[in-house]
Amino acid sequence: MFDWSVITQNVDLILKGLAITLYYTVVTTVLGLVIGLIVALAQLAKIGVIHWSGRIFVEFFRNVPLLVWLLWSYYALPIFLDLNITKQLAGILALSLYGAAYYAEILRAGIQSLDKGQSDAARALGMSTGQAMHRIILPQAFRRMIPPLAGQTIIQMKNTTLLSVITVPDLLYQAGYISSFTYRPMEVYTAVGVVFLVILIPSNYLARKLETHNS
Repeated sequence: MFDWSVITQNVDLILKGLAITLYYTVVTTVLGLVIGLIVALAQLAKIGVIHWSGRIFVEFFRNVPLLVWLLWSYYALPIFLDLNITKQLAGILALSLYGAAYYAEILRAGIQSLDKGQSDAARALGMSTGQAMHRIILPQAFRRMIPPLAGQTIIQMKNTTLLSVITVPDLLYQAGYISSFTYRPMEVYTAVGVVFLVILIPSNYLARKLETHNS
């Protein structure tokens, strides 16, 4: 029989795990967007070395599973760098770089979706490439990119559940911990599923509305 008291008695741990999940979602999304924008601009560069550096970054991170990046960042990277890397830093690093590869493709596609005449017009007004990108291209492209960026951010939140494998005390980790001493995994993991549904269903609805509005 389903026992809700397991949840109510451990709601503090669940809320703590949720707070950590949201924290990693926000931090890695912001870092992923910043890195992704740099990589997107690199892919659009006319200088071959810069262009291919951006392409290699995207292919490198998109074609290796995130779980592998998390484990490698936590266990292997400290050996390569001869540094003590905390699990928190390893998690942020892996999630941010992995997300950046996907954000970069969204940003690149959004920029390239604009008519080439926009860039020509900016240059005709005497703007540099950087000024044209900042004042003309990105503001227009960003509106088109909002729906896929929102969708990728939702995926980013779901990806944070993998942090539990390197013992970051996120929502899924706390669920495992509660299950270990209550022996009630059904209730605990059901509650975790409900928490994600409560957050992600409205988020998905908003992303679809944005897509419809911008189509």
